[in-house]
Amino acid sequence: MKYHNEIQRRRTFAIISHPDAGKTTLTEKFLLFGGAIQVAGAVKSNKIKKHATSDFMEIERQRGISVATSVMSFEYNNILINLLDTPGHKDFAEDTYRTLTAVDSVILVVDSVNGVEDQTRRLMEVCRMRDTPVIVFVNKMDRDGKNRFDLLEEIEKELSLSLHPMTWPINSGKDFKGVYNLHDKNLLLFTANTKGGDEDSFSISDLNDAVLDQKLGDTDAASLREDVELVDGVHGELDVEEYLAGKVAPVFFGSAINNFGVKEMLDTFIRIAPTPRSRETSTRIVDVEETKLSGFVFKIHANLDPKHRDRIAFFRVCSGKFERNKYFHHVRLDKEVRFSNPYSFMARDKSIIEDAYAGDVVGLFDTGNFKIGDTLTEGEDFYFTGIPSFSPEIFKEVVNKDPMKTKQLEKGLLQLTDEGVAQLFTQFGGNKKIIGCVGELQFEVIQYRLLHEYGASVTFNSLPFYKACWLTSNDKKKLEDFARFKLANIAEDKDGQIVYLAQSEWFLNTERTNNPDIEFHFTSEIHKQE
Repeated sequence: MKYHNEIQRRRTFAIISHPDAGKTTLTEKFLLFGGAIQVAGAVKSNKIKKHATSDFMEIERQRGISVATSVMSFEYNNILINLLDTPGHKDFAEDTYRTLTAVDSVILVVDSVNGVEDQTRRLMEVCRMRDTPVIVFVNKMDRDGKNRFDLLEEIEKELSLSLHPMTWPINSGKDFKGVYNLHDKNLLLFTANTKGGDEDSFSISDLNDAVLDQKLGDTDAASLREDVELVDGVHGELDVEEYLAGKVAPVFFGSAINNFGVKEMLDTFIRIAPTPRSRETSTRIVDVEETKLSGFVFKIHANLDPKHRDRIAFFRVCSGKFERNKYFHHVRLDKEVRFSNPYSFMARDKSIIEDAYAGDVVGLFDTGNFKIGDTLTEGEDFYFTGIPSFSPEIFKEVVNKDPMKTKQLEKGLLQLTDEGVAQLFTQFGGNKKIIGCVGELQFEVIQYRLLHEYGASVTFNSLPFYKACWLTSNDKKKLEDFARFKLANIAEDKDGQIVYLAQSEWFLNTERTNNPDIEFHFTSEIHKQE
């Protein structure tokens, strides 16, 4: 019974969006409601001295963007919420994709000014693959943006998502007057630069009430009545089952920076969002109510605290109870491991915990035992499936500027690529180190972190490769012959798997045609086939 109650009280979700849509600001407001922080910080601002809690790396504060997923736990109305704030920048999409495998639902932030952007599409594709339940928050209603009906139509069309408005805005931009809550039948009035409090909320069960005209003026009151009639006529009541199946997305309007419309969404979220779910593994489906522990590592972060050379593995509990100092089975290494100080997170602030239940994310100190996708159990051997690893698109050779620091460089490269930010290849027969990334910005982050965290200074030389392909074949000799003939294009990833670095699409297609016995894979989905 205890397990059941603990699981029912947990909600684990990620906030995703295009950069600058207001994701980190929204995270801050959630923490404010949960009483986890007293003052909300802004990501970019000259006036506000307090930085966003979830942006803890030095480079994030300088750039005003989030480059690493951060995890925060807080309580709201007796519900324990595990919130994962993800980077929106496309160069860090891989970190975000993997984070989406560790959550049960998602809040998608859409900027009312720019509407749906490229990155939003890619993130929604991942949610679609997993049928993840989504709630949409349309942000920045206090700025001049698109017409609300056009915006909803754009989101539905671009993201192939059925929307269900839960609140409805009254105007936008400088004429923005507030939102009407279609579910609770109350009106929330907006005043710029003040926090939305209870005193600005009016319960209006009948929209024909004259109070509406007093508060909004005749024109706005009339257009709100029209809008609500239309929206209600089309959508009716929200079908929670449809939302949980990932078919319908509730929509809320507001302004995160002014803390407006956020509480309505949070209240609905804890009412309808899914509790932790059962999950698929390589051998069977693990029921969330099982009493034996199981879970997987979806992210590794080195040097969370630059003063201590620590590596933290982010571990999602999928079933059972995680306990401090108890021995668990590390499936890949086939050995027993225990953790004397597991952490729960508040971005960079950590507090030691005694136990954790399904849905929780725990930080485990790692001395190099973990890779992304590793599973811990109480003796059983299986892996959680579906954790993606992508083929890089930009390749650069690492050039060491200080030969005296070779050891630090090797260590730094291994630890940073263990985080899954980039992939490390070693050219066959040589010792040329090649880093493959999905985006340019990652090289800057790696260069910055190698210098500031490991004291190794490097430059990068661009390489003319188009794609990395993992090679497999049932005929071992054919694989060896291919590797020998194509020596200049063959490398090993850091798990020792053979990778072919193709110069262009034409070369790749030619090799595939000429070598029908060899399979070329673009992703090495972790633990797909062991």
